[in-house]
Amino acid sequence: MAMTFTKNQIAPALLILFHVVGVAGLLSPYKDLVLQLTPVNLILSTVLLLSLQVEYNRSFWLFCSIIFLSGFFLEVAGIHTGLIFGNYQYGNTLGIQFLNVPLVMGFNWLMLIYSAGVIFEPLKTNKYIKSLLGAGLLVGLDLLLEPVAMKYDFWIWSNETIPLQNYVAWFVAAFFMLLLFYNLNFSKNNRLALLLYIVQFVFFSILNIF
Repeated sequence: MAMTFTKNQIAPALLILFHVVGVAGLLSPYKDLVLQLTPVNLILSTVLLLSLQVEYNRSFWLFCSIIFLSGFFLEVAGIHTGLIFGNYQYGNTLGIQFLNVPLVMGFNWLMLIYSAGVIFEPLKTNKYIKSLLGAGLLVGLDLLLEPVAMKYDFWIWSNETIPLQNYVAWFVAAFFMLLLFYNLNFSKNNRLALLLYIVQFVFFSILNIF
């Protein structure tokens, strides 16, 4: 009798597989080859996440479009002014760039904001508290991400110093994006969101240690 699997089973397995292969590859002699797949990993993780959205409507796609574009152009403004996150420039690891920002950064913002929003949706509290908690969760992940990003040429900070301004800007931007998430009328139930955050947290923790 043939075994059948649902997307609720396949998506988590693939997500974990992507990150296990990624961390193993980055700690191996094949690091340079694996780094070239970083944009693919980000896009596939986002696609897997959104594939488990319970239902799709105009508000959902509006949310996705706004976060993708606002996240990307926030990075563009940040790169060209230094007034938002601080002074930094992107390396070549994250792939094709437009206006000196990798296009995949739009996917990254969407994946993170959506995940944090879903994680705190069940809480019996108001949207402002949920948005504050979600923003804090993402800043916590960014604390782990930043050293890894510099090590693997995702981006580089001026004088190789990560400014406090970066974390403040991340928190503020994430807060307002999460408010949009909670204000728009679409289903906010996704089985993969919490797992994705945990997998990324473990992924960057291991790369920080080794």
